[in-house]
Amino acid sequence: MTLIGWLQILLFCGILVVLVKPLGGYMTRVFTGERTFLSPVLVPIERGLYRLAGISERDDQHWTSYAFAMLMFNLLGTLVLYLLLRSQGMLPYNPAGMVAVGPELSFNTAVSFVANTNWQNYGGESTMSYLTQMAGLTVQNFVSAATGMAIAIGLIRAFSRASSKAIGNFWVDMTRATFYVLLPICVILTLVYVYLGVPQTLGPYVNATTLEGAQQTIAVGPVASQLAIKMLGTNGGGFFNANSAHPFENPDNFSNMLQMLSIFVIGAAFTNVFGRMVGNQRQGWTILAAMGILFIVGVGFTYWAEASGNPLMHAFGLQGGNMEGKEVRFGVIMSSLFAVVTTAASCGAVNAMHGSFTALGGLIPLINMQLGEVIVGGVGAGFYGIVLFIIVAVFVAGLMVGRTPEYLGKKIEAKEMKMAVLAILCLPLAMLVFTAIASVLPSAVASVGTAGPHGFSEILYAYTSAAANNGSAFGGLTGNTPWYNITLGIGMLMGRFLVIIPALAIAGSLISKKTVPASAGTFPTDGPLFVGMLVGTILIVGGLTFLPALALGPVVEHLSMIAGQTF
Repeated sequence: MTLIGWLQILLFCGILVVLVKPLGGYMTRVFTGERTFLSPVLVPIERGLYRLAGISERDDQHWTSYAFAMLMFNLLGTLVLYLLLRSQGMLPYNPAGMVAVGPELSFNTAVSFVANTNWQNYGGESTMSYLTQMAGLTVQNFVSAATGMAIAIGLIRAFSRASSKAIGNFWVDMTRATFYVLLPICVILTLVYVYLGVPQTLGPYVNATTLEGAQQTIAVGPVASQLAIKMLGTNGGGFFNANSAHPFENPDNFSNMLQMLSIFVIGAAFTNVFGRMVGNQRQGWTILAAMGILFIVGVGFTYWAEASGNPLMHAFGLQGGNMEGKEVRFGVIMSSLFAVVTTAASCGAVNAMHGSFTALGGLIPLINMQLGEVIVGGVGAGFYGIVLFIIVAVFVAGLMVGRTPEYLGKKIEAKEMKMAVLAILCLPLAMLVFTAIASVLPSAVASVGTAGPHGFSEILYAYTSAAANNGSAFGGLTGNTPWYNITLGIGMLMGRFLVIIPALAIAGSLISKKTVPASAGTFPTDGPLFVGMLVGTILIVGGLTFLPALALGPVVEHLSMIAGQTF
């Protein structure tokens, strides 16, 4: 590890913290219906859409109606994307002549993009037409991110309102998230990426002659526009199979830093939105501090593991960090930072092969996802994910001091705890059960590219990434088979909607309660003590669940490497 490496990490963190407050303030005005600098342009469009859809922005919904609208919208999106994938060979904007996508892969891909997972069992430039990339995948990148933001806002209202029955209007929240937040930022990012050299064209692939005289086809297309929302919406689905390791998706270190900031900025800003809407910004900074501690520890550990390299290589006199599977233009530090950022958020983008990391270097991305990706997490999803752990932490604290637990004046009772535990447990259910079955099923094991504990890690990583709605891949696993396409798709659905529904149920329960004034016995939730309590709860409740599985994979692989055995 070097001083320059740590300065780059601190630079990233510093820029992120500076962006949190202004973006949080802007998002608060958007979701509370206040006027913004974009209102003169967007309000007429917004109201026109409501009139066409027969929606009144003043009509708030009960949590069950909110959830029903969300589910129906996502079901329709899944069906439309599935049909588009199955029929792309007959549709326009297909200069490379891509054929229809197979049924199992279409199911996996449709579910993946609707669930904001963006797991890809295909190579984008060799499978998807321009129309599919734009009208299918990019559109879902926007609306799946907006869905997560809407759920987070509904949950925030549960703490900022009292004695109410409605948590907001799903259609209004999703529309405002898309038009006022995602679209404007993506327009700017797209222009920046084009300036940096990212392609944005509807022209055909380019044929070139190499220095040896061979013919090569260079894939291009509407890349920059998809790249912008791919990162900002914590989607991660790449236009190219190499994702953000491809020079057309990530040309240089500036674009690399910009992409990492894009992944984190909205999720981090949601903590400030929360603080503003509940009337105490310290509450938001407390949550961000807990996220930051887990993030810094993860980055430091991964950086150390990758900078230390493989001791077996040192025995041959080869010093330096582990550069296997990494782009030279990013090196160990930027690859390590990117891996932790993308797995701390629900973003499947990668600029290096995680399967080529050292055993301990690959351990942190796994843990980040298994914790529920609450370390900033996906846009909206990370916030309502950490609220589940906050409820558990507050409940435990209440038991310790012998009084009814409460958070921001709302009493946390049996119903909220049951819903929080249900949501938290659905992730290990999807991750570990499918991993266990795939580890003994011959057809599933046949897809594993490496023997021993590393091969087990490939399976564990795939189902962890799916259920955590991350979408990044460990590498080495052939996922485009009927078994993995279907089971990974089921895991994505469980990880997305079996968390959202309990979160909305909690919102519906809390918003109907009165706000209890703080007293001398109220446990403070805006200081260092609560930060430690929250971090401890996340690690104990979320982390220890997966310890046996991690021991069979990365831990055994590391011990074997020290003993001189590789896989």
